[in-house]
Amino acid sequence: MKIFIKYTLTLLLLAVLHTSCDDVVNLDLRDDPNSLSPEAASPNLLLNSVQIAYIGNQEFLNETGAELTRIEYFFGRDYFNNLPGNILNGVWERTYSSGATIIGDSDANNVAVGILTNLQALERANIAAEGSFDFHLGVAKALYAHSLFQIVDFVGVAAFSQAGNAGEFSAPMLDDGESVYNAAFGLLDEAEALLASGPNAQGAQDLFYNGNAAQWIKMINTVRLRSYVLTGNNAAFDAIIQGGDYIAAAADDFQVQFGTSELQPDNRHPDYVDDYKPDGADIYQSNWLMSLMSMNDDPRRRYYFYRQQTGTPGALDIAGVEVDANEEELSCSLVVPPTHYNGFIYCSADAGYWGRSHGNDEGTPPDNFRRTASGVYPAGGRFDDDSFGVVGLGVGGAGAGIEPIFLSSYVDFWQGIMASSAGDRAELMRSGLEKSIAKVQSFGSMDASADLSVAASAEEVTAYIDGMVSNFLSASGDAQENIFAEQYFTTLFGSGVEAYNYYRLTGFPTTVFPSWEPDPGPFPRTLLIPQNEVINNSNVTQKGDLMTQVFWDNNPSSPSFPPAN
Repeated sequence: MKIFIKYTLTLLLLAVLHTSCDDVVNLDLRDDPNSLSPEAASPNLLLNSVQIAYIGNQEFLNETGAELTRIEYFFGRDYFNNLPGNILNGVWERTYSSGATIIGDSDANNVAVGILTNLQALERANIAAEGSFDFHLGVAKALYAHSLFQIVDFVGVAAFSQAGNAGEFSAPMLDDGESVYNAAFGLLDEAEALLASGPNAQGAQDLFYNGNAAQWIKMINTVRLRSYVLTGNNAAFDAIIQGGDYIAAAADDFQVQFGTSELQPDNRHPDYVDDYKPDGADIYQSNWLMSLMSMNDDPRRRYYFYRQQTGTPGALDIAGVEVDANEEELSCSLVVPPTHYNGFIYCSADAGYWGRSHGNDEGTPPDNFRRTASGVYPAGGRFDDDSFGVVGLGVGGAGAGIEPIFLSSYVDFWQGIMASSAGDRAELMRSGLEKSIAKVQSFGSMDASADLSVAASAEEVTAYIDGMVSNFLSASGDAQENIFAEQYFTTLFGSGVEAYNYYRLTGFPTTVFPSWEPDPGPFPRTLLIPQNEVINNSNVTQKGDLMTQVFWDNNPSSPSFPPAN
């Protein structure tokens, strides 16, 4: 797991608080000189804290979902040992904050960074102000609702009915997943009602939609759509699509926008921070995704990945010449792949795509200026124009990337999932690819030094999409499902939560690389309950494995499912 989240969010929070300094209340109103209570903080600061906590959760959950589904590289041969009980501690705390500051080493003006605590304070402030803060409360409820859906998706259960009421429930019971889903749908209804009249943002810093309540309602409906996909509620899904009030165009995409500042605060995309350093790149990219996109000649690959080398040890370089194996730079290039990896790329991908395969637990060699780095999309890095240069501070898009959460292209794929015919599904896949590629290609101009003449032309993009649609329609059964799922997962690059959900919902694509370890243990159907909650809550008992299924996951139990594991 990358470790930048705590640092990045602390600086982002400090920046938000600094720009909101006029909203800080008189210090004499504090109950405790060392702790500013939520009631004493301005609603604008409370909403800032809700948004920062939510963004932290999205970064972490997107990465975790992407790693489990091979969109990103997962370290470790054994799932259980590499997904310990503390992995979701931060997500849980940022969601249910009891009032303590959750991230950062300083108290960040003593405003707690958490969702539920600050949501409750906003509710009290809005009552006192007779509805003046409907916008704040509507946004906070929408973000809390989505967070609850996600906790259920990752853990199977969540706190809701007894959460946030320490006086009466010092050790809150965890509710079953389906009841929490129903409660989250109710919160979305409340959020929509608060935002329906287009309330004024009252100077609040809306990090997503700049105070546009109508766009928040589209986001709310989009949260409903993703949840109806998982629960199979076709009627409710179709009703929203027919209403048209959801994220259907790039202008309404729900995403976090990063900047280019390196210091005070560092607001660059976290992957850029990790990969564009004086000592080279830190992240390993997924061999599965890079080889899939290279094989398909996907127009997005030059934007997703930046190659620092023309070839990888043990594979073919860009001219089709085999590169000698090199134990120091890539030790697995000298290893004979195990039998369960027959037909898959165990170590080295062709054409300079230098990454790692799922579960590789080797140490880190001196390859920071060799491994493939994050590209211009979504990290704001370099566009791959066959220059094969190196990464470094300030190059490419300088980190002004995005964290995708809900994009219009995703929604088209969701409609494809719910479609009743192969023809409809193919056309929705087409629409999703058109939107995805257009958005990705718009990032090319961020890298002012790039030679964009090597980018796919409009004709080449059309040929690619036509080819995928044709391949889909001419296939059947699992082959057809794999084409759709591969394109969906490729479109989700930079995200990952919905890939993890889809993989458990359907088992596709079955073409993903297996784990390095022949027996990595059952694929994680849910993760462990956060260990901090288990330790501090006498009513919670930790699971003994990762096999507990979410209520919407009606597939065979692990290890027989997913079949590619």
